[in-house]
Amino acid sequence: MIAVYNVSYSLVSGAGTVNVLEGVSWQVGQGQSVAVVGPSGSGKTSLLMLLAGLERPTSGRIVVANHDLLALDEDELARFRQRHVGIVFQNFLLLPALTAEENVALPMELAGIADARERAKQALVQVGLGHRLQHLPSQLSGGEQQRVAVARAFASAPDLILADEPTGNLDSSTGQKVMDLLFDLQATQGATLILVTHDLQLARRCSRQMRLRGGTMEEGL
Repeated sequence: MIAVYNVSYSLVSGAGTVNVLEGVSWQVGQGQSVAVVGPSGSGKTSLLMLLAGLERPTSGRIVVANHDLLALDEDELARFRQRHVGIVFQNFLLLPALTAEENVALPMELAGIADARERAKQALVQVGLGHRLQHLPSQLSGGEQQRVAVARAFASAPDLILADEPTGNLDSSTGQKVMDLLFDLQATQGATLILVTHDLQLARRCSRQMRLRGGTMEEGL
């Protein structure tokens, strides 16, 4: 599902060039769940952005779902994400003026999926929010908003789910329920899951664990 070949990624700031990733090589099989841990600033979120094609590496090659991301232009990358990638962010990133159903349906509608609304309803039922379809984000609790975000990520049955600290803004009990849901959906759909987390207990629930440190990646906690 994922093949990363000798990837480096640098950021340029007023203080100079920061080498976030240096010569990272990594492979992930279809259906695996992989936790990525490491200190703040170690490049965990940058790695997810690269895998989603939202950022381009300084050097190296990334292949996801048989797509060489460096060979795709911006329009092709957008279509790649629509078809193959679901993303769950820490801050939910729901559109405040749209209902739960509309938030889940919108990415699929933009991708031209004819039954987007029906898929959105089914996804929200799956995450236990069938009774909240027409509620705005402001009318939902934090846990409910994150469940909407999980439904949005899974509704189009993507091959790859990228989750960036998905429980970071939730209390421990609510976070546990959201992660149970995320792992259940991942197993049911056979998707590959890349989970960025600071929570080592949560990381151990994944089939593999990777640690980013000093720009390099190593197997294990």
